[in-house]
Amino acid sequence: MVDNNNIFKPGENCWVSSKANFVAPLIDCGNYYKALHSAIVKAKHSIFIIGWDIDSRIRLLRGDDEANSEAPSVVSDLLAWKAENNPDLNIYLLRWDSSLAFFSKREMWAKEVWEEKTPDNVQTELDDTIPMGGSQHQKIIVIDDELVFSGGMDISTNRWDTRDHPVVSEERDGPDGEYPPLHDVQMVSSGPVVADFSKLVRWRWLRVAESEPVEIREQADTSLDGPIPDTWPEDFPPIFEEVDCALARTIPFMDEVEPAQEVRTMLLDLIGQAESLIYIENQFTTRQEIAEALNKRMKARPDLHVIIVSSYEPKGKFECEAFWASRIEFKSILEKDIAPKRVKLTYSSCEDLQGRKAYKRIHSKVMTVDDKYLVIGSSNLSNRSMTLDTEIDVVLSGNSDLNRAAILNVRNDLLAEHTGRDISDMPALFAEEYPVEALIHGQIAHGYVLTEVRDEVFTSQSVNNVFRSLSDPEEPLISMPSFDGGALPARNPRRRTIMIMLGLAVIAVLGGLMFWASQSISWLSGESINAFLEKSRGTYFALPTVLLVYVVGGILFFPVTVLSLAVAAIFGPIWGPIYGIMGALLSSAILFAIGKLSGDAGLRKVGGPKVEALDEKLKKSGIVGVAAIRMLPIAPFSLVNLVAGISSIGLFQFLIGTFFGMFPPMIAKGLVGDSITQIFRNPSVETISYLVGGIVLWGLMIWGSQKFARYYQENRQKRASDNEASESKECAA
Repeated sequence: MVDNNNIFKPGENCWVSSKANFVAPLIDCGNYYKALHSAIVKAKHSIFIIGWDIDSRIRLLRGDDEANSEAPSVVSDLLAWKAENNPDLNIYLLRWDSSLAFFSKREMWAKEVWEEKTPDNVQTELDDTIPMGGSQHQKIIVIDDELVFSGGMDISTNRWDTRDHPVVSEERDGPDGEYPPLHDVQMVSSGPVVADFSKLVRWRWLRVAESEPVEIREQADTSLDGPIPDTWPEDFPPIFEEVDCALARTIPFMDEVEPAQEVRTMLLDLIGQAESLIYIENQFTTRQEIAEALNKRMKARPDLHVIIVSSYEPKGKFECEAFWASRIEFKSILEKDIAPKRVKLTYSSCEDLQGRKAYKRIHSKVMTVDDKYLVIGSSNLSNRSMTLDTEIDVVLSGNSDLNRAAILNVRNDLLAEHTGRDISDMPALFAEEYPVEALIHGQIAHGYVLTEVRDEVFTSQSVNNVFRSLSDPEEPLISMPSFDGGALPARNPRRRTIMIMLGLAVIAVLGGLMFWASQSISWLSGESINAFLEKSRGTYFALPTVLLVYVVGGILFFPVTVLSLAVAAIFGPIWGPIYGIMGALLSSAILFAIGKLSGDAGLRKVGGPKVEALDEKLKKSGIVGVAAIRMLPIAPFSLVNLVAGISSIGLFQFLIGTFFGMFPPMIAKGLVGDSITQIFRNPSVETISYLVGGIVLWGLMIWGSQKFARYYQENRQKRASDNEASESKECAA
């Protein structure tokens, strides 16, 4: 028996109405990651991964599966392995360029890390086009244009768990240690719906990337009567066949893109179709409009029951005062004038035989409406998911007896997990007059149980508070006026912008501290440094003392010219420059190493084209370029060392250039420093002449070095042009 009476209306409550020939839900991350690993191993043509996060460190397999797999388990190793063994395979990774709120929780330098770990046929981009306050929340993976994964799961930290959700698990190990049980739901599909997803992921890619992705394969079989694709994951047979479906999106206004609130409209329309039971599991339940629709439908249908499963406790102050405070109001609206036996907002928890308790974190976004519809997507029941984040939900229709049974099977399977029961127990419970109450009562003592939420134990804040306006907004946090009198939403600051802002802030703080220290700490004054050096003169500790002063001075960005003049004044025009150049070289090497380490961590690309251009100049000019920069008195000694470390120039080249660029001026500084000392001790025409001569010599060296560097570069470029012309003639011949 086939029921074509679905409510899918493209352009209103969905983007497209489509079909899938095969669908399998993937419950909990252990299953999803295993299925994903299997599909990636079989990929031959293309892989598109769109996500809130794509963390290169994630292990997709665990236990025996990992031990017995010939393919790598870590996702970056797996994709690199696939790309290297199949150069014709094109892989595209598009991750949200996350806002400052999530900066510390994500893999830092993600783009650079992926580029370093994978070959050229793996391309990575960060999406920074989302309005400020919103996020890229779609989770889509399309493989060979014949298979698609979608739902609520990212390739991210603190996600992996198994269906049994043990209270304690060594495998649930995140960056901050062991995390609590986590529940999520994904799905894998094939058929015509994959063609729609293939268009969507390419549209998303082209919005931010300069490179064109591969075109959709003409040979890809997405027909409704086609076979299960070769990339279908092993051990996960489909339970839906030839099922009607719809794709509902949330698209905020961004870069002239037409906004869409299809998810919001679809959920309201689905609630309006309910007759007997609505089951929802969702990370957040704050959207009052949804609570009002559920309450209204229950009043219109006295036999309708609603059960919602969410998380027990919030993570952090913002989540507590934004989402948990809002959930108090959501629950109040939901239950208003409805018999308690008909509706429950619950959480799932477990106490094992050792008395250890755990609260299951719900991250899934699932809804079933009777046996008519099943929603598996990325959208929370929150304000931001309805209007501001990018979302994608798949709605499956019970258009056949097989698919109706599959919808009930998914619902029963999920609730059996949350209540610690066997799936075979569920039909009898739903046959009760009050199935929601029957689910709550009679649960076993040691296992997962559902309990009604009481969020007042966490917060009594009003729903209208500053935390909600920041964490769960309906509109962009900042909008800029446009020329037509309207408003354009400001984007989230780019990761590069965040890093530059943080860097400037750190520099400002350090500069302020250094200024304060120079004014408040007696031993940091010029007089104290001179006195410190003076004490070492004529001792075995003279050279180590100078080296120490240069190293500390370099780290504190103390002017090297002042140090050189002080050393020359104390140790004379011969030993002063010798000690000075040795100290300068040691300080340069240490700061170069610090810059190198920072560059390897990704700092090299923070500055973008400007740093790349400077890097290119240093590589082209080499030793001569470094020497020329060193002779410039306005070039900050410590900053040049750090930037050189970030660049591609080698340490040996850099130190040779530093020697040739600094030692001649140090001789001049030696004359100047010694002359200043002699003037104070015994002023005469001779000492003043030495001072003037030293300054003139210093100036001539600066001028001459620049002339020589320019001459050297012009000659080098001319030789390169001549070589290219010669090679062109040879090729033509």
